[in-house]
Amino acid sequence: MPHQYEPLIVARGKGPLGILPATANRHGLIAGATGTGKTVSLRVIAEQFSRIGVPVFMADVKGDLSGMALPGGENKNVTARVQELGLSGFTPQGFPVVFWDVFSEQGHPVRTTVSEMGPLLLARILDLSDTQADVLALIFRIADEQGLLLLDLKDLQAMVRYAGDHAKELRTEYGNISPATVGAIQRSLITLEEQGGAKFFGEPSLEPGMFIREIEGKGAINILASDKLLLSPKLYSTFLLWLLSELYEQMPEVGDPEKPKLVFFFDEAHLLFADAPKALREKIVLVVRLIRSKGVGVYFITQNPLDLPDDVLGQLGNRVQHALRAFTQKDQKAVKAAAETMRQNPEIDAKTVITELRTGEALVSFLDGKGIPGITERAMIHPPESRLIPLTPEERKSVMRSSPVFGKFEATVDRASAYELLAERAKTAAAEEKEEKARAEPKARKTSTTSRKTGTDALTKMAGSAARAAGTQIGREIIRGILGSLTRK
Repeated sequence: MPHQYEPLIVARGKGPLGILPATANRHGLIAGATGTGKTVSLRVIAEQFSRIGVPVFMADVKGDLSGMALPGGENKNVTARVQELGLSGFTPQGFPVVFWDVFSEQGHPVRTTVSEMGPLLLARILDLSDTQADVLALIFRIADEQGLLLLDLKDLQAMVRYAGDHAKELRTEYGNISPATVGAIQRSLITLEEQGGAKFFGEPSLEPGMFIREIEGKGAINILASDKLLLSPKLYSTFLLWLLSELYEQMPEVGDPEKPKLVFFFDEAHLLFADAPKALREKIVLVVRLIRSKGVGVYFITQNPLDLPDDVLGQLGNRVQHALRAFTQKDQKAVKAAAETMRQNPEIDAKTVITELRTGEALVSFLDGKGIPGITERAMIHPPESRLIPLTPEERKSVMRSSPVFGKFEATVDRASAYELLAERAKTAAAEEKEEKARAEPKARKTSTTSRKTGTDALTKMAGSAARAAGTQIGREIIRGILGSLTRK
């Protein structure tokens, strides 16, 4: 049966080359050295998906994608490309853009709760050792079993303090929680807070389904401001992985639809796998393999295909390979490996061509209707129809105010959770200790100090007074110790 949608033309070799919407959820790769045209390829592919009503999500790591909201055509390089490729029907146009920002500065706030992020991903953000990650997972379990919600960063900080202060009590049921490990986790949380992480955790939390919408017949282009976020590489990559995981868990199975439900562009993809522990790497591979059945296509953008593990690279059916440099022996090996990952064309020496490609030119191979990679062709990427120049702050604010999600995430909600409940426990414990002290003092005063008949009344009175003073001082020290352990910050 013929497909409903024609190929989305993104390049021209001997003829037009495009991605079939029906195979777009079988993932893809845009690779190439810095300055070779990866970002333009990303824009053109995203525009084509939006045109047929497919929403996309992308991270703006350099701050130059915001112009997609307005028509382009003003750039001389775009004009030259249009003439070179003979694109008579080229029409500059803008696309429906929704801006997002973890730091709530250049887009609508993006938040999730600590519980939703989970200990595995959070341990990576905090750069914890295996032992520290195990203790963090234990702290999550204690919070869950005690009915303590972990919503924002102060909840987790309070829970870590609680676990450290009550380590002896918890040891029997949960095992050893060493002060050194607790201290390391606390320091990592402070570092995350200083990096602005407190803004990321809280409510209302984002539902990734918010990305999936049509605006005036076009798929929404969701752009995450990431120039600042990328300064914390593990926060950036782990956040995007969390989004992918949430999409996988929340979206229903759809098999192989005529067009994707969402296309997810993962820029700087090598960061996702850098120093990733085995458990996390396995989760990434699983999500990438299974999420296609939810109608989600994942397109990785990186410098070299070898930045990605083989078990991920083997799942990327649609390929755009821009130029690579071969200055060193290591570079030459990378070029050879990149050439070998694409379907061979007897008319092209891919290994040589990869080093000769000019800016905007690429080796292209897209899946056909049967899911078989097409023969690799040398091609020029089409120019984008949207504006290459980033939006001004005023233009960005205007786009945000007209957004369908404006006002839904701006105000935070701080309901009672672990921080408040643990503070209440400490307050209750202090009151109980004070009451117990008050009951104990009369008994202490009844202690006989007159058993010895010798001595004067004055000496007896002095002895009783000294005993009471000593008892009071000891009581104060006990109370201070308990309260200090519960309320230390």
